[in-house]
Amino acid sequence: MAGSDLAGLGFVPGSSAMSNSAPARFPKTVRVRSRVQYSRVFECAKRYHHATMTLHRATQTDADTARLGLAVSRRVDKRAVVRNRIKRVLRETFRCHLAQLLPGDVVVVVKPAAASLGNAALAQAFLSLLLRSGALPQAKSSGTMPADFYLSQPKAGADQPEKSIR
Repeated sequence: MAGSDLAGLGFVPGSSAMSNSAPARFPKTVRVRSRVQYSRVFECAKRYHHATMTLHRATQTDADTARLGLAVSRRVDKRAVVRNRIKRVLRETFRCHLAQLLPGDVVVVVKPAAASLGNAALAQAFLSLLLRSGALPQAKSSGTMPADFYLSQPKAGADQPEKSIR
């Protein structure tokens, strides 16, 4: 996938935590960690489904920031390398968008179909679930026209046949 496509997802081509002077952190305060916290999310959360994962979002928490929990079982893939790659991509996507996320707990249960996706597709699926759940607010358009303005307008010259150029 092209680098410009990944830049829109929060990834910067050619950069990693190792190449930066200060490594990127994923502190304990933004993680769902204990069995009690996971149980609370599973009991009172709304669920949002995708072919590759299910997102559980609980807004009634004591956290003042967004927190992430991941469940990637051996059913997803028997190889730990694949499961760890999925977790790394989801954590990095969450970390890159943490400033925009609304407070609450998010637990992602990964399905076996996720093992066959690439990193960018996995991040895109996760972002689409965050948007659908409302955890990640929609980006406001900076223009003066409504977002659907051009969709509702007929194309110029639509009533006339196209001219061929010879």
